[in-house]
Amino acid sequence: MLLSEFKNILKQSAPLNFSLENGEAIPAHFHITEAGLVHKHFIDCGGTVRKESRISFQIWYANDTDHRLEAAKLLQIIDIAEKELPLEDFPVEIEYQQNTIGRFKLSYQSNQFVLENTFTDCLASDKCGIPADKLKVNLSTLGQESACCTPNSGCCN
Repeated sequence: MLLSEFKNILKQSAPLNFSLENGEAIPAHFHITEAGLVHKHFIDCGGTVRKESRISFQIWYANDTDHRLEAAKLLQIIDIAEKELPLEDFPVEIEYQQNTIGRFKLSYQSNQFVLENTFTDCLASDKCGIPADKLKVNLSTLGQESACCTPNSGCCN
């Protein structure tokens, strides 16, 4: 989700709810403790220099269970950050404490923001010898029409 999308959803003044991808709710008394601009300048294992930028918000909660952050207040926080930082319409990332600080992508589903898991990957698999995934075929089904691709079968759509 880009910053512009995040702000547009917040402007709808819907309840400000966050959950993890597995459905576990982020406690409603959370705080946004940081709003930041993160630049990453790096080289991948294939020797390609890369740059990434993102907007980062850190979610934290304590024992002040009466605290509730409203969408309008979060928009004010973003407005302050936009005045102080050169924010562009970069992807939004959420930092959230679990066993360690996790970095999550953000989506909006069923009237709540969802923290989506992120994963590592090799960005230069074509240069560092990672073999492409091969199609696995059960040899016992070869020759059976249901297992083979035939004209107009729809298997290649």
